[in-house]
Amino acid sequence: MKMGEARAAALSALTQSPLDVLIVGGGIVGAGVARDAAMRGLKVGLVDKHDFAFGTSSRSSRLLHGGLRYLAQGRVGLVHEASVEKKVIHHIAPHLAEPLPFIFPTYRGNKHWVLWQLKIGVKVYDLLCGGRNLGKSTWLSQREVLQLVPALTPVNLNGAVRYYDGFTNDARLTLDTLRSAARSGAHIVNYCRFQDATRADLWECEVEDLLARTRLKIRARTVVNATGPWADGLPHSRVKLRVTKGIHLVVERSRVPVPDTVVMTEGKRILFAIPWGERTIIGTTDTDYEGPLDHVTADATDIRYVLDITNQFFPQAKLTAPDVIGAWAGLRPLLADPNGNPSDISRSHEIRNPETGWWDVAGGKLTTYRLMAEQTVDQLVKWLTKQRALNGHTQPCRTAAEPLLPTTETANLSGILPPPFNRSAVEHYCANEWAVHLDDVMVRRTSWHYYYRDAALKAQQVANWMGELLGWSEAQRVSELGNYHAATASAAVSESSPSANARELNDQSSLPVV
Repeated sequence: MKMGEARAAALSALTQSPLDVLIVGGGIVGAGVARDAAMRGLKVGLVDKHDFAFGTSSRSSRLLHGGLRYLAQGRVGLVHEASVEKKVIHHIAPHLAEPLPFIFPTYRGNKHWVLWQLKIGVKVYDLLCGGRNLGKSTWLSQREVLQLVPALTPVNLNGAVRYYDGFTNDARLTLDTLRSAARSGAHIVNYCRFQDATRADLWECEVEDLLARTRLKIRARTVVNATGPWADGLPHSRVKLRVTKGIHLVVERSRVPVPDTVVMTEGKRILFAIPWGERTIIGTTDTDYEGPLDHVTADATDIRYVLDITNQFFPQAKLTAPDVIGAWAGLRPLLADPNGNPSDISRSHEIRNPETGWWDVAGGKLTTYRLMAEQTVDQLVKWLTKQRALNGHTQPCRTAAEPLLPTTETANLSGILPPPFNRSAVEHYCANEWAVHLDDVMVRRTSWHYYYRDAALKAQQVANWMGELLGWSEAQRVSELGNYHAATASAAVSESSPSANARELNDQSSLPVV
């Protein structure tokens, strides 16, 4: 089936007999809910006004972790929950969940991160993973640290702990989860905006196909709001968020030569230098954000802050803005205090049922997406069963046991590193992964935009391939290139709209985009 025909079929299916659930939002949480619900036998639809993983789910630190810092804050339950889930993802998606060692050096003068306390912490951390983390934690002397990371500054270095978490590709995890949902019968459409809904016996939802510029009616017994940073702006939503921004930079690994992820500290805050093939990802910042949700930028102040910290820990790097190969800026949809206290930030999640048949799912983190989805679908099934809306018995949750996809569907197409640059990959993304625009492929399906210095040249070639595959006119091809450059410029570096001082705001909290 051709790409246009597949989209038309999905839209038609959405508007036929009532859905058991319509999910609004195609990020990692919405994808997880769609997969779980479809695997249990529910009739599932999902729409997103952007591409899938357009927001937070393609702009994180790409880490699967319990959060050693959260343990220091006493959030043992959250750490245990996430530590178990990172192992689940390693089981169901091994191509997207590699064990990743972390070296956490400590320095004299930083009272917030003390070596003996970290030694205890990493052992507790292992225990919270059920006693079997992705690798065994150890500690290192100053000499051993410098043998592993010779470029690290030795000044006032005490030693380090070494522990394990996981490394993923957030956008690929989202897309593969959606592909798994579709294999189980979910009807999934991107570039389709939820407008509003009213309820009588069912929810009557109005959506707009943004490609065809047509409006459609979808009838659903339940609706799940899984729109991340957009959650508190959706009609009927009762979500209250505090949105913060984090940026990540990509540089040559030869400039920041790390064999494992290295934790860099500034007071209580931590940043990461993460090895990614021939590149190193460095970040993140944490600043309050009140700008447009669709256009988030990494401004000059953010970039300078991350580079300054990195240069302190790796003084030979001498990084400046021109050394940055790629950058992304994303938003954390943090749950706000019910009384409006902005300092009460949590990485926990909430699932609320504010009115009949409507669920808001908000907060949480990438690592716990599957659990959030399971808990949400549990509530949906319980309610639908009481309403006698389900024909026959639903299946139990199987998302922790069954692989996302067979390896034949992921090899050379989906992984932590970008896939080989070739036409066959682009053909696959257009035919099987809902790719419509140039940035869908360059940014979210492949990460080619972030990984390659000659991404602009590669984008021209991809535009030629997509034009042939999707029947673009020359004017459409030129427009796609222009839109891609505009979108990636706004998602990367903006000199014209500096934020408040990143260093001051970073001292307020310490939550990575994960």
